[in-house]
Amino acid sequence: MEDTWLSLIKEVGFPIAVTFYLLHRIEGKLNTLIESIMSLPDRLK
Repeated sequence: MEDTWLSLIKEVGFPIAVTFYLLHRIEGKLNTLIESIMSLPDRLK
């Protein structure tokens, strides 16, 4: 039973960690993009 949990953590834990890292990085870029889009009408005036 212990080996099952350990192998599950090894197989699934790494992709989950990578996913959270990438989501954290892309969040900042999305916020910048949203701000740019929101300020676009003012720039076009």
